[in-house]
Amino acid sequence: MPLIDPGQKAPAFSLNDQNNKPHKLSDYAGRPVVLYFYPKDDTPGCTKESCDFRDNLPKFTSSKAAVFGVSILDEASKARFAAKHNLNFPLLADEDHAVAEKYGVWQKKTNYGREYMGIARTTYLIDAAGNVAKRWDGVKVDGHAEAVLEAVRGLATAP
Repeated sequence: MPLIDPGQKAPAFSLNDQNNKPHKLSDYAGRPVVLYFYPKDDTPGCTKESCDFRDNLPKFTSSKAAVFGVSILDEASKARFAAKHNLNFPLLADEDHAVAEKYGVWQKKTNYGREYMGIARTTYLIDAAGNVAKRWDGVKVDGHAEAVLEAVRGLATAP
């Protein structure tokens, strides 16, 4: 499926987090949602990205935004990752990559000449009405959480 463009309705989802607690997009209606898709738990780039969101979480929370990391590994992997790095927000297990597909981030990738399907590092900011407000493609980890936070703050001041 194609990526979801800003202005379009964000696809509904229901996924379990590292504590086996279900989260549905509709549970967060009326507030901004940050949905960052990352390739794999406990790898260098994904760890840095997740720790940057962790470190900025109080600022996201004060802006009423919910933050979720999503990858295709299971709840047990997410629990180990969260415990190891003190990640204090939900990491969602999209084991069958159905949500990644709905959001268009399940893509063909190439590594050392080998092609495979995987998650393309992408972040969505969903507004209080459930529409995509902004999308970041091919995310570079350094400074990314701060850029997303600025966009969240911009939603609060938008008419």
